Amino acid sequence: MKWNSARSHWQGFSKTALLLCGLALFSSAHAAEEFDPASHADIRAWVDDVSGNGLSRDDVTQALRHAQFRQGVLDAMQGAAERRLSWHEYRDIFVQPKRIQEGVAFIREHRDALARAEREYGVPPAYIAAIIGVETRYGQHKGQHRVLDSLATLAFRHPSRGEFFRGELAAFLEITLDQGISPEAPKGSYAGAMGYPQFIPTSYRAYAVDFNDDGRRDLWDDPVDAIGSVGNYFAEHGWRRGEPVVTPADGPETPPQTIDFNRTRKPYVRLATLADAGIQPRGELDASRVIPLSLALESGDYRYALGHENFYVITRYNHSYLYAMAVTELAAGIQASLDKGDA
Repeated sequence: MKWNSARSHWQGFSKTALLLCGLALFSSAHAAEEFDPASHADIRAWVDDVSGNGLSRDDVTQALRHAQFRQGVLDAMQGAAERRLSWHEYRDIFVQPKRIQEGVAFIREHRDALARAEREYGVPPAYIAAIIGVETRYGQHKGQHRVLDSLATLAFRHPSRGEFFRGELAAFLEITLDQGISPEAPKGSYAGAMGYPQFIPTSYRAYAVDFNDDGRRDLWDDPVDAIGSVGNYFAEHGWRRGEPVVTPADGPETPPQTIDFNRTRKPYVRLATLADAGIQPRGELDASRVIPLSLALESGDYRYALGHENFYVITRYNHSYLYAMAVTELAAGIQASLDKGDA
């Protein structure tokens, strides 16, 4: 009886083990086919399109066979902070004393590179530091998603932005080929942004610079290249040396409905139009048009600010007025600490 019972138990265990092994093998095989061009006509057509433009068919196919679908990436795209937070909530994430002091330390550590970037590109050190501070907390949090997985998921599974991310995927594969690294290695954000400054691949390809002259444009591990690349990005998008980013303004208790606030376009509202609505800059302005900003405070009141051309340039980095204001205020906090002698 005991032998029969043990044999019955072993047989049951064996069946369970075989079933689990089979499921594991199926899951592994299924994962390998998720983006395999041989199994998907649309992906195969995309490979045909990009092959020959600096990419070989074999390299692209092999990379896609190692890419894995990530549902969490699609979920994260729906919940980006810029879509769901008010100004005071967004500000509390990025403009805190700790992040300001870390920015001061970053400038102290990379003073020479930042000074050279300002000479070459016209962008003050505090703004370059603030971009890197908002993006990755000065390189502390560069992202834990495999960039290959994120971009493949978005390129071939996102319901509306697939075409955009297919371009990013192609650029990413070009970068890894150029850098001589495996496409499976780089980590980044859920949207495929990479390195200290979180450049998306097309920005990496277009604006990254070898700022330390070591023969590589390395934004993952080289803060000096990152500093130069942020400066170059701003300069290429029209940063105006020595000009302001925002001007504080006064206005009514609630934003007037006659003004279209918080649009991330080039300055588009005349000062005279704002004056008619009760909004006045604090001080004289040379500009005839500005970007009107109304910023919701925790108290329920509003702050007003007027964005200039350089504010618009920051929104080319991230098309959110919340983001651009966070960078602006973090930079102001860093600069104030520098002026007090904290660096």
